[in-house]
Amino acid sequence: MTTMQALAVSRHGGPFQLTEVPRPAPGPRQVLVRIHASGINPLDAKIRAGAAPHARQPLPAVLGLDLAGVVEQVGPGVEVFRRGDEVYGMVGGVGGLQGTLAQYAAVDAGLLALKPANLSMREAAALPLVAITAWEGLVDRAKVGAGQTVLVQGGAGGVGHVAVQLAQAFGARVYATGRGPQAPLIRSLGATPIDLETPVETYVAEHAGGRGFDMVYDTVGGVALDASFAAVRRFGHVVSALGWGTHALAPLSFKGATYSGVFTLHPLLSGEGRAHHGEILREVARLVEASKLAPRLDPRRFGLADIEAAYDALTDRTADGKLVVDIL
Repeated sequence: MTTMQALAVSRHGGPFQLTEVPRPAPGPRQVLVRIHASGINPLDAKIRAGAAPHARQPLPAVLGLDLAGVVEQVGPGVEVFRRGDEVYGMVGGVGGLQGTLAQYAAVDAGLLALKPANLSMREAAALPLVAITAWEGLVDRAKVGAGQTVLVQGGAGGVGHVAVQLAQAFGARVYATGRGPQAPLIRSLGATPIDLETPVETYVAEHAGGRGFDMVYDTVGGVALDASFAAVRRFGHVVSALGWGTHALAPLSFKGATYSGVFTLHPLLSGEGRAHHGEILREVARLVEASKLAPRLDPRRFGLADIEAAYDALTDRTADGKLVVDIL
């Protein structure tokens, strides 16, 4: 077989087109993956709309960052995977790289890890971007540890619901902001819910002894990042996955607190540090298999023919969990 089916977008705001394209072949240090499921993320919709110049994805393009599938073929220099391995990873859809809304993808082997054995392909495809983003913020930047108090801004979201579980897996006591109806979900994840409408001073007084949280992970951006600077304790640490606006640093500086930004796309765009993504996903798989972390999926099923409905659920914000497209 020399061709495959893929969904391509030819112009910003344009429709997806199911096309027959050449099947890629794995180059040095690459593997060819037969894609079973493709996770879709808000970034995919922004790229399609022309609202994500930082993703550097020219059109026409096949979109999609996350996949789960089976190794079909290994390229020269690949020793860690073999044909038949079930894998998952965040592998393309930005920086001119082919995305995952296709039957196959030839991807850098360093970006992949063996799929958690206790997850389906759909569940595994929901994890890579959000899990890597949560890990880079909490573990790599903030060094989360036992006994710390962690506030997650947006704890019911894609990155947020993984960050809540990850912080707990490392022994932290976790609090998370969300809208009122999201409180039961946040509580079910093991965190203490805080209503978004509650003033920062109020919830800091109630849950952090008036001193502030050891660590705050902002997954929302904008005013939530400003609130994070006010919510962190003296010498604490704030991390944001959406720290792209203009913010006053005085509340942070007066506490001697520190700040880190997370830009998960960097290895895909630059080629630097790709193997670390695979390392993170191996650690995430261990936590999943130990029942310490699980993705939350929207119950609806989408195939390639239903891609517009899947993106509508994403842009209309009607998704109840991560959205995944079945490819196989």
